[in-house]
Amino acid sequence: MQEFFHSVRLDKDKCKGCINCIKRCPTEAIRVRNKKAKIISERCIDCGECLRVCPHHAKKPIYDHLDVLNRFEYKIALPAPALYAQFNNLDDVDVLLNALLEMGFDEVYEVAKAAEIVSDTTRKLIEEGNLKKPIISSACPAVTRLIRVRFPSLIQNVLPLNAPVELAARLSKEQAALRTGIAREKIGAIFISPCAAKVTAAKMPLGTEQSEVSAVVAISEVYPKLLHFMKEIKEPQDLSQAGKIGVNWASSSGEASALLNDNYLAADGIENVIKVLEDLEDEKLENIDFIELNACNAGCVGGVLTVENPYIARTKLKRLRKYLPVSLNHIEQIPNEVRWDTDLEFSPVMELDSNVEKALSMLGRMEEIEESLPGLDCGSCGAPSCKALAEDVVRGFATTDDCIFRFRENMTSLFNDLHKLEGYIPSSFKNEKGEEE
Repeated sequence: MQEFFHSVRLDKDKCKGCINCIKRCPTEAIRVRNKKAKIISERCIDCGECLRVCPHHAKKPIYDHLDVLNRFEYKIALPAPALYAQFNNLDDVDVLLNALLEMGFDEVYEVAKAAEIVSDTTRKLIEEGNLKKPIISSACPAVTRLIRVRFPSLIQNVLPLNAPVELAARLSKEQAALRTGIAREKIGAIFISPCAAKVTAAKMPLGTEQSEVSAVVAISEVYPKLLHFMKEIKEPQDLSQAGKIGVNWASSSGEASALLNDNYLAADGIENVIKVLEDLEDEKLENIDFIELNACNAGCVGGVLTVENPYIARTKLKRLRKYLPVSLNHIEQIPNEVRWDTDLEFSPVMELDSNVEKALSMLGRMEEIEESLPGLDCGSCGAPSCKALAEDVVRGFATTDDCIFRFRENMTSLFNDLHKLEGYIPSSFKNEKGEEE
């Protein structure tokens, strides 16, 4: 089985065995066994939902730290548009970009710039009319992986374009190598990320064999250091090369509205995303041209590696947009760097068995077990639902006695049987008072 890299990990020492995480996982990738949570690696999509809901901070994000800059001869900062929404009273993006240079980066390439190129490319592809509609954005790696493992029939609807951060890494490295003469492998493209899923996307990319993103650091780690350097910037250089369209990608509906086509749908929050995908799978959304889906509430500004409340961040973004042009990046021809190198493939991690006949037999047994369970989906058994427990039983990972209600019924039945047995004890085994010896 393929080894999976994950940017969301479990700290068993902090885990108390509560069931908050199992109820919110969109792919039912978490179980609680022996008073500890367990993440089923092949099912996890690194959406970060468990990070949000764990009251004991037993889930933690994995990302690179700023000392990763020391690994490269030439360092390029790739700031996510969501980074701009973290600061109070920011009316000049150049102040922020110059502060990144003061931090130790040699160059800044805005992911918002690459986002405008992706938007322009998407508009052209829609005009060509060769994509299956509704087209689903491929920008959120958690959503793309969700489709890959849970909604295989929708894979053909996914936009076959690299996310803006991947395009930014490719273009910035290529240009820096030509300009400086430094070997490409000595150039580091460091993404400043709002979410953990982007870390996974850099390690195990979709649509390409290998990502050009050299490392991913968290906005939450960069933020306090940037505050210090931003205060020192008095006359910033003109570095910004993106407008409203690129910066808008930080919040929900930003990508979709950049298509200049009102026939779109945008949803954020993993539960809402799943509802939309289910409706799409049931062919309820055939008249929509484009669907933008973000796993995080409010879009990328709601990522688990940010510092600001996502809705406050979105308000800050609106204020910042007043000072920006509409767009600064357009293309005559679609660049090769923006297209996927490989096709998106179904990952059958939800299948009961590769053998169809055996899988159908297991499914029948699973339905029988589920029917015998109370249907409360309480999670007390350590699985997120009665259906999930039935699946675990069929797979051999659990028993029906893990259901506390079934266990109580069995114990009550056993207790009643013991009382019945009392009446059958031979008199020779009783004392003079009629009690059992």
